[in-house]
Amino acid sequence: MKMWTLSCATPVAYPANSVRVSMPSVKAPSSSQISFQHNESPLVPEVVKAVDSLCSEFRAVDNLVACNTSRVLKAFQNVRLGSHHFSGSTGYGHDEAGGREALDQAFAEIVGAESAIVRSQFFSGTHAITCALFAFLRPGDELLAVAGAPYDTLEEVIGKRDSNGLGSLKDFGVEYREVPLAEDGGLDWDCLMHALKPHTKCALIQRSCGYSWRQSLSVNEIGRAIRIIKMQNPNCLVMVDNCYGEFVESIEPPSVGADLIAGSLIKNPGGTIAPCGGYIAGKKKWVEAAAARLSAPGLGIDCGSTPGDVMRAYFQGLFLSPQMVGEAIKGTFLIAEVMASKGYQAVQLGSRELLLAFCEAVQRSSPVASYTKPVAGSTPGYASEVIFADGTFIDGSTSELSCDGPLREPFAVYCQGGTHWTQWGLVLGEVLKHI
Repeated sequence: MKMWTLSCATPVAYPANSVRVSMPSVKAPSSSQISFQHNESPLVPEVVKAVDSLCSEFRAVDNLVACNTSRVLKAFQNVRLGSHHFSGSTGYGHDEAGGREALDQAFAEIVGAESAIVRSQFFSGTHAITCALFAFLRPGDELLAVAGAPYDTLEEVIGKRDSNGLGSLKDFGVEYREVPLAEDGGLDWDCLMHALKPHTKCALIQRSCGYSWRQSLSVNEIGRAIRIIKMQNPNCLVMVDNCYGEFVESIEPPSVGADLIAGSLIKNPGGTIAPCGGYIAGKKKWVEAAAARLSAPGLGIDCGSTPGDVMRAYFQGLFLSPQMVGEAIKGTFLIAEVMASKGYQAVQLGSRELLLAFCEAVQRSSPVASYTKPVAGSTPGYASEVIFADGTFIDGSTSELSCDGPLREPFAVYCQGGTHWTQWGLVLGEVLKHI
């Protein structure tokens, strides 16, 4: 196996009045002491071979993690984060000790936004996105999805799928239209150049591929789309569904002109520690409008309790999230490399049986509920039967390690998370036995 050595050859100078601590000398272990022979490794040969071929990709991810950790650390220092910010609150939350404000300010700085609201009262990414959309849109306005169909759970929010009169955007007189994807699966730039109508009030950009068979969008692509939208109508607002996109790059969509972004804290920015919640960030005016959808007009962001130890979990999870996302990216590289070696073009399995087998293998390899068998079925918000494998410590925390897929053609499995890439290495060994 390839090995990396980290050395520090620069002498350290101590001032005359410094306190020095003597450390015992440590003899560096030889390579034979710290390396596995292939037949001793818990990883199957296909995974070991893939890891050996991914050294440059893994190194690039480590650089990204360092960059993103630096901006999180700087934001925490700028808000003068202290242990008193970890205190919980009850009732209206009026006696909150400053953690709520510090978290909002730090999060806004990290994502390059004017303002942010990070709250346990958002119980999913879909909930946060919905609050953002209702902040923007009024009867007679049009919502334009510029990256094809949105994620399944937004269909009833929009009214693309019947919400049975429960209050979709369509129920409130908001029109909806989509810009189909180009033949290559990317944004249709030519179509987007002429897509807006006079009453198009909001353009929705979904950063992740969701269940669509396309590439996820880079921040540069999102910035290009925003420029095209604003060129046609500077007053058209841009909302980015940022789920699964946080810390994948060194900047976030507000830095390229997004008016609002929204997502879940039990995905990337919770660092696998946040037990619940979501966020909205962007222009101050629109964050306040979205907060009024979460609470009520006049209440805004200055109320709402966060009991127990949740604030500490939010801060600690946010600090760890660049590292957790980096490990998930490495896991994604590993999945792609191993599955490509078996003839798969991405993880498009082609049959219901193989999709079920893949998810069952992931569940068996999970730390929680490994003894259970995932069963496909109807899930609130989804149009098709879906199977989920997520033996996670926090229910639904796909950033820990999970996979899922709708039971429909082309029977693709969508893999997320992984607190460390080696977990995917072990899972893949189980997957390969059954597909």
